[in-house]
Amino acid sequence: MRKSLLYRSATVLAGAVIGLVGVAAVAGPASAHTADVTGKTKCVNGKNQVTWTLTNDYKDTTGATVQNLQLPPGEAPVKVGDSNATLQNGTVLLPATRRHVSTVQFTQIVDQAATATISFDAVWSDWTDHNNKATVTLEQDCAPPAPTCVDAKGATFNHTFAVDHVGGTTIINLNDNVTLCEGVKVPVTSVAYYAPKPEFSVPQYVFDTDSGYVSNDQRSLKLWVRTPPCYTQVDSFFGTLDDVIPTITDNGPRYGDTKLGSKGAPGNKSKGPQAWYNGGDKSCTTPASTAVSSCDGTQAINLSNDGKYEETFTVKYGDQVKTVTVGAGKGETVTVPAGAGTVTVSAPNMETQTYNWAAPADCALPTVDVVNTCTDVTVTVTNPEGVIPAEATVAYGDETKKLTVAAGTAEKAVFAAGSATEVTINIVGLKEIKAALKQLVCTTPSTSTTTPVAGGGGGGSPSLPITGAAAGGLAAGAAALLIAGAVLFFVARRRKLKFTA
Repeated sequence: MRKSLLYRSATVLAGAVIGLVGVAAVAGPASAHTADVTGKTKCVNGKNQVTWTLTNDYKDTTGATVQNLQLPPGEAPVKVGDSNATLQNGTVLLPATRRHVSTVQFTQIVDQAATATISFDAVWSDWTDHNNKATVTLEQDCAPPAPTCVDAKGATFNHTFAVDHVGGTTIINLNDNVTLCEGVKVPVTSVAYYAPKPEFSVPQYVFDTDSGYVSNDQRSLKLWVRTPPCYTQVDSFFGTLDDVIPTITDNGPRYGDTKLGSKGAPGNKSKGPQAWYNGGDKSCTTPASTAVSSCDGTQAINLSNDGKYEETFTVKYGDQVKTVTVGAGKGETVTVPAGAGTVTVSAPNMETQTYNWAAPADCALPTVDVVNTCTDVTVTVTNPEGVIPAEATVAYGDETKKLTVAAGTAEKAVFAAGSATEVTINIVGLKEIKAALKQLVCTTPSTSTTTPVAGGGGGGSPSLPITGAAAGGLAAGAAALLIAGAVLFFVARRRKLKFTA
């Protein structure tokens, strides 16, 4: 009896142990290896963004690997906090700690639909959990927010700016994230100027302009202006052609911070290089000079300037220095007196010029009158009006006399009559003249010969019989004709010479 009771108790105990072992064998892994996933959605820029939360409560050392992943249509899920990690087959769910399950979240932009479902297997080294699935209901009225437009003051831009020897180019773009309100246009203008120097200087004069506007429909604008072939300034600014400054002067208006790329508003609303330029390699003035000689020995020095700026000339002669300022597109004349010598003309943007007086070809010439009274021989040199003084040397016999004859006057050289038969006259700049007086019979009160001095010279008179008054008269007439012929020859020669004072 006792043995039977003991046997039955042992049998019950053994059965209980076997049952517990069986329960542990079946129920143990299911309760110790668990993964899970949940989802939550919200509207982001008009689309459903689902946040998937994956958990692992098993405390092994390697974690669970995601396999057989099924995702709803849309973009790849991106790990929260690490945009380079995405949810995919092979993603590892870290093991749980003693107090907490491991958690990881991924966000996914999904296509518009009624719901979005995710499922996957969680694989441990000794167990696989196939029951990991979540479905979320998507928002059906998820739409992008209405765009917020801005006026001209709220617009932002970017630009480029460049200038070469031909012109200046500016390209301005409305930034991609900016929407201008309907009807809003932002004007932009470029202008090129003449400039007196390659760095900033005034005055400046407009050479070329270009203008346009940026709007929501025309988000990019290209401006191009020609530059002058000399020193220039180019500016690109927020404004219209009405805002262009025609002439930039010392105390006049400036573009200031309206220029693109300025530090202050509105120019600082466009990011890019400073949209202004000063430069060039050539002056915008073209000075020139010429000289015109007059018969009276003076010179007219003509100064001209067909550039955009006034130019200063320096005229030097003898101990005189004259400074003359000639306005843009104008001319001035400096009269240099007779006998001043070499004249030099210089200007900052002109090669120095040198001038010397030379007699014009059409100047009137002096005349010479010779009178023989058999007592005196008188030589009269007459100089016409409007010419330089005549410097004459008159020789008769052993005597020589010098005469300086001013324009419009006459001077005489008187000699005692002797045996000499001719008078020699030399005038500076002209060929020597010889007036023959050979075998004049002095029975008449006087014998006179007058000739214009035009160059050339002649010798004695023809040999004539000396018989009374008639013979004397013939001799005098022959002498006069001979002198006239010599003068005509001299005139022909004289026209080829330059008359230099």
